[in-house]
Amino acid sequence: MKKKLTIGTRGSALALWQARYVASVIEERDPAIQVELKIIKTRGDKILDAPLALIGGKGLFTKEIEDALLERSVDLAVHSMKDVPTELPDGLRIAAVMEREDPRDVFISANGQDLEKLPQGSRIGTSSLRRKAFLLNRFPGLDIISIRGNVDTRLRKIETEHLAGIILAAAGVLRLGFQQRITSFLDTGFMIPAIGQGALAIETRMNDPEVESVVRSLNHADTELCVRIERAFLLRMGGGCQVPMAAHCTKKDGAVHVNAAVVHPDGSPLLKETFSGKVENGSIGVELADTLIQRGADAILKTVLSDDWEPGPAMDIV
Repeated sequence: MKKKLTIGTRGSALALWQARYVASVIEERDPAIQVELKIIKTRGDKILDAPLALIGGKGLFTKEIEDALLERSVDLAVHSMKDVPTELPDGLRIAAVMEREDPRDVFISANGQDLEKLPQGSRIGTSSLRRKAFLLNRFPGLDIISIRGNVDTRLRKIETEHLAGIILAAAGVLRLGFQQRITSFLDTGFMIPAIGQGALAIETRMNDPEVESVVRSLNHADTELCVRIERAFLLRMGGGCQVPMAAHCTKKDGAVHVNAAVVHPDGSPLLKETFSGKVENGSIGVELADTLIQRGADAILKTVLSDDWEPGPAMDIV
């Protein structure tokens, strides 16, 4: 008899692709394991008529799946890392971070015209306050339209909403096989990716060594370190995935390279910090956050979050 493991996942085409991918890797590495999927609808999936930034609350795309983990109706959960709150429920942990797909954002044009050449007033669709803020910083004449839905729904909205184009995460577009629709990949110096973008997080219960031993072998050490740095930055900033801030880390030749920024939703001011060097944990993420706070990022965040905004704990995570 094969041992069965059940993955909790959202039901979108992208979420299912990601869960099936993880299942295939587990089964390939251990043929004695059979992996099943359990589709769970999250609050973020149910509310489709409002921008994510206005819905509020953390764990919009993870809470119900985490509840299933705690209730033991699933054995592990597969999330897009950028959807995972920095603070997890008691009893749960991120057991593995898989190797990152392309972390960049992409522009998909209605007629093949490049983003740099769009006329003033062109309508660009995005669900992300971060993307909106970076776009307006560089192209203040654009008209940014909020769109929600899965990847293929947003692609259809180019026509139905009369958009000049949309901005999406490259990872989802590539995973679903829509690469032929990409007009351009956006440089990370201009459009800094969301924290964790392109990485898959595998969440398990604590003190569940049998499941953890299976999952931990899927971990990619360099991606895990980079994501840890990015999430330490986010935690210190006291924000969630719908706040106009970003941090992106890469590792090469033993050193990490980090770009981090906080930007006003209207595009200005934009505060940016960078770091290059050797580190072993996420502490540099905290340091970058503290530097930006000292430069005035707190005033930007208070306009987005609330007047009583305070930095989060200065602790390492993941």
